[in-house]
Amino acid sequence: MDHSQIANPAILPSILSADFSRLLEDTADALRLTRQKIIHIDVMDGHLVPNISFGAPVYKWLRPKLKGVFFDVHLMIDEPVRYAGDFANAGADNITFHIEAPEVRDDPVRAAKAIRKHGTTVGVTLKPGTPIESIYPVLRHVDLVLIMSVEPGFGGQKFMPEMLEKVRKIKPKLKAHQRLEIDGGINLDTIAEARAAGVEWFVVGSALFDATDRAATVRSMKAKLNHR
Repeated sequence: MDHSQIANPAILPSILSADFSRLLEDTADALRLTRQKIIHIDVMDGHLVPNISFGAPVYKWLRPKLKGVFFDVHLMIDEPVRYAGDFANAGADNITFHIEAPEVRDDPVRAAKAIRKHGTTVGVTLKPGTPIESIYPVLRHVDLVLIMSVEPGFGGQKFMPEMLEKVRKIKPKLKAHQRLEIDGGINLDTIAEARAAGVEWFVVGSALFDATDRAATVRSMKAKLNHR
């Protein structure tokens, strides 16, 4: 599935916040509510970020159950190029790597090209403390820019509004086919602000999966996204 088929703006349920004892059911429920065939998958190795989540086998199992769904895979790992093939083979449609990853920081362009060879689109992201200018050299080689609005590693963190300055800086530099995504602390109180800054894709984790009334939460978020 091509990312151009995803209508903007889009809410991307982050399965890191789902109930892993019923992962398929929880993910399917989120997709039903958002009515957009796209999910966000956070992969952490305990090195690049201080947490370990899950690897390719977890969502490889989801892939045949969620046909036609775009799998947006965020690799918070030291060696995204080394493992890109595993994640692509498991069903990733997009693979996003960190500019800070030891394996890629000396030559992010080579990394982007290597990942693309596996048949996915490619994204680049950066931690809150990394200047936005660090991704400029690789910008024309990627399909997506992900702005982290929390320190990557854990769900449920508080949104960092100062990260929207990165959004405003990078937005004019993107081509029509490139997507601008944000991840971290996106909820009913922050989604409109991020949209106004120019974001198109919104990763939503705990604000969706932990909501008492998920349907009402999604409706309210969509209303705020469409009110500009």
